Amino acid sequence: MTHFDFTVNARDATTAARAATFHTPHGVVETPMFMPVGTRATVKGVTPDQLREIGARIVLANTYHLFLRPGSGLIAEAGGLHRFMGWGGPILTDSGGFQVFSLADTLKLTDDGVEFRSIVDGAKHFWTPEDNVRIQEDLGADIIMQLDQCPPYPAEKEFVANAVRRSAEWAARCKAAHTREDQALFGIVQGGVFEDLRAESVARLTQMGFQGYGIGGYSVGEPHDLMLASLAPVAELLPADRPRYLMGVGNPTTMLEAIALGVDLFDCVLPTRTARTGTAFSSQGRMNLKNAQYARDFGPLDPACSCPVCTTYTRAYLRHLVTVKEMLGAILLSIHNLHVLIDLARQARDAVCEGRYGAFLTEWRSGPGADDY
Repeated sequence: MTHFDFTVNARDATTAARAATFHTPHGVVETPMFMPVGTRATVKGVTPDQLREIGARIVLANTYHLFLRPGSGLIAEAGGLHRFMGWGGPILTDSGGFQVFSLADTLKLTDDGVEFRSIVDGAKHFWTPEDNVRIQEDLGADIIMQLDQCPPYPAEKEFVANAVRRSAEWAARCKAAHTREDQALFGIVQGGVFEDLRAESVARLTQMGFQGYGIGGYSVGEPHDLMLASLAPVAELLPADRPRYLMGVGNPTTMLEAIALGVDLFDCVLPTRTARTGTAFSSQGRMNLKNAQYARDFGPLDPACSCPVCTTYTRAYLRHLVTVKEMLGAILLSIHNLHVLIDLARQARDAVCEGRYGAFLTEWRSGPGADDY
């Protein structure tokens, strides 16, 4: 068995949903799987032990932020991200390209690479694809992503086409620069909402051959229906024997719809970001714990949830923490929200393995919470 064997264990009869196992040097990832985001080598407010308790098996870190602080060299000196952050399971590092291209007012882009300013001290930096791979090799994650150009929405087709071309050229350079056999390098599909550009991107990447494929350029402002319509042919075109990772998507309904199209992996800051605003996910939809209706509600946060927050604390207590701005409130809601998405992906996997994903998705669509996400 190689480091990164990917095996499809079950397929749904009525959709393209699948259940698979992806082997990495630090453990096996069973898909579909939601991956918590630990941008700066930490999932905000949640310890590694707590992540394991709620079912997390793989976490993300961000190359851009870790390059700026504390520096990839320091993390390499510490023995890599796994030792540095105390997480023994698989880790994926995003290239940081999304963060760089979100700084549109300060970057200078050429085919050779991208110049950008630090959000920490304003210093100028220049990354080539080769630089980016070297940094990610220093970080030592199990899965690393190519440096790509993520176009905004809306954008002119000519602009998106140029981003597809540049991203494909950078993918080839990333692959040539990649030396660590204990890391899987994923290519990233771009193309906005243009089906022909997405198909072109897939064709160019699959011709090179990667150990997995990210699907980028979504959740940048495009309508939900348009995203799903353009995602469907992409998932169908990608190789069936490689993992498919929809980047930056963690809306429960969108995740389940994408699983039905054959997507395996997901990540998003949504569950922890909304937790810090006092919002909880639930089987009934989103709950704003700031609302006065919860002040004397001594029931569990979500009676349908088995996470340690719902089995221990009441809505009234959680509302109290939120309204007085105690940090524990954001921590507990983060644990709960992450559990909701991780467990939803687990339920989806079970449904695929039992041959009932189509029915599972239909039930979710008609449920009380589907329209609230």
